[in-house]
Amino acid sequence: MAVAHKTVISFGLVAIPVALYTATQDNDIHFNQLHKEDNERIRYKKVCAHCGKELTNADIVKGYEYDKDHYVIVTDEEIEKIKNEKEKSVQILHFAQLNQISPVYYEKTYQAIPEPGGEKAFELLRQALMSEQKIAIGKTVLGTKDTLMAIIPREDGMLVSTMHYQDDIKELQKNYAKPQVDEQELNMAKMLINAMATPFDPSKYSDEYQVKLRQLIESKISGREMISPKSEPKSGIVNLMDALKASIEQAKNQTERKQA
Repeated sequence: MAVAHKTVISFGLVAIPVALYTATQDNDIHFNQLHKEDNERIRYKKVCAHCGKELTNADIVKGYEYDKDHYVIVTDEEIEKIKNEKEKSVQILHFAQLNQISPVYYEKTYQAIPEPGGEKAFELLRQALMSEQKIAIGKTVLGTKDTLMAIIPREDGMLVSTMHYQDDIKELQKNYAKPQVDEQELNMAKMLINAMATPFDPSKYSDEYQVKLRQLIESKISGREMISPKSEPKSGIVNLMDALKASIEQAKNQTERKQA
C-alpha cells in the first residue's frame, strides 16, 4: 500500500514521524460513457482555449486570475518553499473528547503508522489518549490548505481524520414543526431501540445493491435475462403505537431465531 503522506506529529516538544495511509477504498462499480450510436468511449481532452492545441499534464501549470484574463503563475516548488517546518508537521493544538465533535466535521480518514525511531513516542501518545478517553486536535498544511485534523486512538493503532472548518459546514436549511410525543409512544420507541441493540460489527454489512448491479452486468454479458425481485408486501399498519408494538415483536422473534 502506497503512503499517502509523510509528516511529523508534534506533541509538546516531542516529535513523532508518521506515515499516513488511506483507510478507505472505492469498491463501487463505475460505468464509462459511450456514444449511443456505436458504443465507442467518450473522450475528454484538455485543450488550450487560445491555440486549440491538445495538452498533456506536463504542459499545464497553476495560474491565479488576479484580473480579467490576467494570471500569475505559481509552481509546486514555490508553494513548498513558503511552508516552514512547523507548517509541514501536524501541530497538536489541544485535546478533546470524541463525543464532543459532530460527525459532520470529519472529512477523510487515514491510518497513522510510526516511522522508524518514532514507535515509542507514538505508542506513548496512543496509550495516554486511550487512558484519558481523549482525541488530539491538530493542524498542518496539506497541498495549499491549512488542514484541521483529529488524531483518534484505537486499540490497534491511531487514525488521523482531516476535518472541515466551521465555515465549511452549512447551517440546517430546513426546520420542522416538532409535534408533542406521547410518553407511552416514547417508551415503546425506547423498547424497540433496546430490542434491536447489538454491538457494531462492520463485517456484518455489505453493499447489497452493488451485488445486484454486478449480477445484472454478468447476466447481460452472458445473455441471460435478469428477473426483477418481488416487492415486499406492505404491512398495512397506519397507527404509530400498533407499528411500534409489531416492530418490537418482530425484533424479539429475530433475536430468538439468531439465538436458536
